[in-house]
Amino acid sequence: MLSNRFIFALAGSAMLAAGAPAVAKNPMVGGAAMYPNKNIVQNAVNSKDHTTLVAAVKAAGLVETLSGKGPFTVFAPTNAAFAKLPAGTVETLVQPANKGTLTSILTYHVVPGKITAQQIAAKARANRGTATYSTVNGGTLRFHAKGRGWAVMDAKGNMAMITIANVMQKNGVIHVIDTVLMP
Repeated sequence: MLSNRFIFALAGSAMLAAGAPAVAKNPMVGGAAMYPNKNIVQNAVNSKDHTTLVAAVKAAGLVETLSGKGPFTVFAPTNAAFAKLPAGTVETLVQPANKGTLTSILTYHVVPGKITAQQIAAKARANRGTATYSTVNGGTLRFHAKGRGWAVMDAKGNMAMITIANVMQKNGVIHVIDTVLMP
């Protein structure tokens, strides 16, 4: 049985001790307010911590999709997450010849539906501490508690930490992560 600490850890300061979300009206991400009446792309373009992600979304031709009705849950790597990749990786991926690979990587960060931190925690509680979700590209992401937060494990065994949870959007939700996930 998982404790309330487990639930609290998922969203860190974005959760109340009672387990209810402490959703700020306009939470700050990358120095910019995120507005729940705007879509994922409209908000992401304002985050100074997500300029690489936005450039990659544009290069992959996913702006229209992520601006659409959704709902989508996006695990959004920061610029620092992209900087962890081997030198030249991002520059190579955004070239037109690599659009398919880039699209696969980006859609691996998207889960259909609007999945909140509370839903991830509940699913993990029901499944011995691990929640698994299928991504838009057909892969899976696994979530489990790690320290005082939550880790997301990709298909290659790499782990990202959710650093900001439950950034609500008109067409879904964003969870900021610190590592690029690989299918």
